[in-house]
Amino acid sequence: MDFFKEFLNGDFMPHGHCLLWREDLLLLHVGGDALTSIAYLLIPLALLKLVKARTDLHLDWMIMLFAGFIFFCGATHILGIINVWHGYYYIHGLIKTLTGVISIATAILLWRLLPQAIAHPSKQALTDKILQLQQAEQRLANANQTLEQEVAKRTAQLEKMANTDDLTGLLNRREIMRILSLEITRAERHNIPLSILMLDLDEFKQINDTYGHHAGDKLLIACAEQFRLTSRNIDFIGRLGGEEFLILLPDTNYEEAKPLAERCRMAIEKNLVVTDIPKGCTVSIGVVQWSLGMTLQQLINQADELLYKAKSNGRNCVY
Repeated sequence: MDFFKEFLNGDFMPHGHCLLWREDLLLLHVGGDALTSIAYLLIPLALLKLVKARTDLHLDWMIMLFAGFIFFCGATHILGIINVWHGYYYIHGLIKTLTGVISIATAILLWRLLPQAIAHPSKQALTDKILQLQQAEQRLANANQTLEQEVAKRTAQLEKMANTDDLTGLLNRREIMRILSLEITRAERHNIPLSILMLDLDEFKQINDTYGHHAGDKLLIACAEQFRLTSRNIDFIGRLGGEEFLILLPDTNYEEAKPLAERCRMAIEKNLVVTDIPKGCTVSIGVVQWSLGMTLQQLINQADELLYKAKSNGRNCVY
């Protein structure tokens, strides 16, 4: 009991005596302690708010110890103001001791955290890392774009290989038949005309036997080029196989298709030049207009019949 009474004894000589109770010295010391204690009390409040708001920092104990250290520092300054008039030196000493203990604890924890703090990347390092990641992301995007372009290019090449005749560059049999099926459906749906030309090079086997297969291939390529030159942009040209070709004429009736067929015949007869085949070549053509209800096979069969008639009537003609 006597200990607590002595502990709370404030009858020791106050600091005011040391300051000779001069107003200027009292103002400096009391004012300085007051401002410092206010600051030391506000800082822990800010740290408490930080801990509450940023639970991801994982530094709660470190921040709380530092807040306690600041708080006790502020308390010593408050006691310093009180001791100007009253000598509570036991209490003042206890607060200083607690301040020292918590300061040591804070310092020890700080040193333990120092390696982690040093290892933590700086703002500049984070900025550089972000820049590196952005550059890597851009390189990856460029690589993906290049890959997509290459895939698209390769896909287009494969599609062309799948749909194109290797020798002449025209549509192959499967593709020209697929397009013909679509055009028949379109003609039926919209009630528009559709015609086809069935073309066969005359005496091609004899040309092959006489001048060789290489010359025959050159003849097929040259004929394909003439068909391209004499056809319209809306037409589809395909090689059915051997020396037989098929030209689709969308939005074209028989009266319009017949002159186009004649133009193809004349182009082969007059314009075809193949150095290995001096006498040139001619072509026989069957012309058919699709009619409502006619199937693809019926259309092809009718064109074949007319082509056979052209062959039977001296070749180099249009039926």
